[in-house]
Amino acid sequence: MKFREIFRTVRPLISALAVIATAAVLVFAIYFTELGLQWVTFLAGILVAAILAEATRVSRIEWLATLRSAKLSAVKDKLERESYLRKAAEATVATNKPKLHLLDEAIPTMVALIDTEGNCRYHNRAFMEWLHLRPEHIQAQHIRKILGPRIYQEIATAVRQSLDGHPVHYEQTQRMPDGALYRLHIEHLPQFSEDGKVTGFFMLINDITAPGDVHPSAPAEHKTAATAPGENVPVHDSTSPQQTFIDSFSEQIIGQKDASHIRAAIENGDFQLYCQLISPLREGTGEIEHYEILVRLLGEEEGMMPPGAFFPLAERYGLMPHLDRWVVQHVAEWVSHQHTQEDGKTATFFINVAGATIADPGFPEFLELTLLEYGIPATSFCFEIPDAELAARSAFVAEFARKIRECGCRIAISCFGHDRISFDLIRGFRVDFLKIDGSIVFNFLRDPVNLAKLTAIDNVAKKIGVKTIAELVEDEETIAKLKEIGIDYAQGFGISRPRPLAE
Repeated sequence: MKFREIFRTVRPLISALAVIATAAVLVFAIYFTELGLQWVTFLAGILVAAILAEATRVSRIEWLATLRSAKLSAVKDKLERESYLRKAAEATVATNKPKLHLLDEAIPTMVALIDTEGNCRYHNRAFMEWLHLRPEHIQAQHIRKILGPRIYQEIATAVRQSLDGHPVHYEQTQRMPDGALYRLHIEHLPQFSEDGKVTGFFMLINDITAPGDVHPSAPAEHKTAATAPGENVPVHDSTSPQQTFIDSFSEQIIGQKDASHIRAAIENGDFQLYCQLISPLREGTGEIEHYEILVRLLGEEEGMMPPGAFFPLAERYGLMPHLDRWVVQHVAEWVSHQHTQEDGKTATFFINVAGATIADPGFPEFLELTLLEYGIPATSFCFEIPDAELAARSAFVAEFARKIRECGCRIAISCFGHDRISFDLIRGFRVDFLKIDGSIVFNFLRDPVNLAKLTAIDNVAKKIGVKTIAELVEDEETIAKLKEIGIDYAQGFGISRPRPLAE
């Protein structure tokens, strides 16, 4: 290494000395000898070549020095710009530090930020104290680990809705460890990036209990004494504060503790049916009206509980077939009292069916008897089968679709393209509509990949004779682009908001 450094240092001197020596030899040969013209020309050529080589080397060194100076200047400018941005960011942080401190330490609202992977990226002191956990047990931990597997399973639908870009909010009653009842207002607010993609959601919990609303429950021994003979009595052992929170928060989310309350709500008519318009995008087609049926559960003080709050419990206890039959029967009864259109046709109502209903062998017979009982056309119903069920149990879905079509009703595949786009699964039976998943429709104006998916689905659907419905349509710009692509129908707040079916 030392020899190389010395050689690198003296190399320019060696080159210069070589040129001088060559010139001296040439002068000596001309002056002191009588060499012929050929030798003089040869030595002159060598001298010129040496001079040109030295000039080339010097020019290359100058060029490298200029290039490196330019790079150094660019790096210096970048460093100055980054230093300026860092100072500006530090100034902004210093300005907002009191506000952040207020959010972290003083604000009573419980706040947590959950990313698309389900991990907690932020939480404030109120949320931490509510859980009775240390910060390292919350930060960067999955919501399943924070709340427990049971409560995570119960709120999975609401979490999925939030990560799909839908805000969720509801009010519920929560039983505290001391037996007191409190009212909480819970909100899930989706967070979007600059390109419109969902990056997570904020979970906000507010205590809205009025002073007179707190009602401590009776002591445990009184409850035990009042229990009827033969009735199952739950046994509670000593649990951690976290488990106590999970139990009470579970009741808060789903509203009730066991399946009997959901069954009673179905039998007592505590559910209310809403409908949302599915509008054709091509004018002058003369098609009948289409609506999707939505189910809401009446909560406390006539407040509406979102589906994500009661569907998981109904699915867990196998009550979805019972609820789906209730929906079909009540929609059929309502349709039977309505006037038909001028051409004698009635509107088509899209009804979502659960996986348990698809596997229920008695549902097609129930549907046929219901149509006969109320005397309504079978085309009044179009049953939506989730794309996930189609992918997981294609044989069951194909058999269910065949029996439903034998009754005269129509079939739609909902959330199509959410995980993957596959038309092979619907080859075994006929489908009337493909409802393109809202995650594709919501971002396709900003995301060329989603635009390509949307266009591909529409092109293939037209070739096989299936009509397309775009979900989660929010604005006029989206509607205009969907018309340009050739989508048949659109559904979302940009078309119509849900309204009670009875209106």
